[in-house]
Amino acid sequence: MTTAITAERWRSVRRAYRVTGARFAEMVDRVQDPAAMVTADWTVAETVAHVAMIAKMYTALARPDSAPVLDARGQSQVEKTTVDTVSVLNGLVLGDFPERDLGVLVTGLLADIEEVLRVTEDADPATLLDWLGDSKVPLAGVLAHLVNELQIHGWDIARALKLPWTIPPDDAALFFDLFLVGVLSHDIGHLLDTDEPPRERRIAVAFRSAYTSPVVLVLHRGRVTVEEPGGPVDARISFDPPSLNLMLFHRVGKVRSALTGKIVVGGPRPWLLPAFLRVVRLP
Repeated sequence: MTTAITAERWRSVRRAYRVTGARFAEMVDRVQDPAAMVTADWTVAETVAHVAMIAKMYTALARPDSAPVLDARGQSQVEKTTVDTVSVLNGLVLGDFPERDLGVLVTGLLADIEEVLRVTEDADPATLLDWLGDSKVPLAGVLAHLVNELQIHGWDIARALKLPWTIPPDDAALFFDLFLVGVLSHDIGHLLDTDEPPRERRIAVAFRSAYTSPVVLVLHRGRVTVEEPGGPVDARISFDPPSLNLMLFHRVGKVRSALTGKIVVGGPRPWLLPAFLRVVRLP
């Protein structure tokens, strides 16, 4: 199954690309200490540099005629990256691009966002682009990925420095609809490779929210596919998009998400969900 990207969804992700970038930049402008720790490993400056570099890489991705941002070593790492080795790529990129001035980084981030919007104005949002681990992601999904990066790392900065930050559910839903379903509907490459031997047991999980299209993700013999809803499933997940994204990226625990009612798990065999999430996982 390949989910069609509607004109409305394309407009939504383009709007979110610009608006979320502007909100992120406005919050960063309020930061007093760029060296303040945001996570266990990254300062504010390193976090902003990370997001700015993704935006720069996506600008090159959207303009095939442009020079690659990464050198041969970096590009080689991109091609062999899996979900579990994304941190290696992040460390390599941050080491090769030492700019840490917040003003310079934010100016570059906003310029790259506008450039992507300019060069893709008349593009087909379903155009497949090469992504990490030899996977293929629709153009609209690539934009949704940066929106999510801005949301998640904006949350990191705001939480650490006690600054206001919201994640609108309709914008957060773009990550699931356009990126996650987008990459799983096409070529996942070796992005989800794991040392765990493939299970013979088929596991089907239905995902539903008020902001996304209902969809069923199926794990069978190590391969993940996307199916139309309506068939038999093992588990059902009803979710609030910001909460699901924060949980998938390990910002909020599964128990806390369940206790708040933001993520509700049901279905006839919900105990199969942990095995499913060991494969269908994010960094």
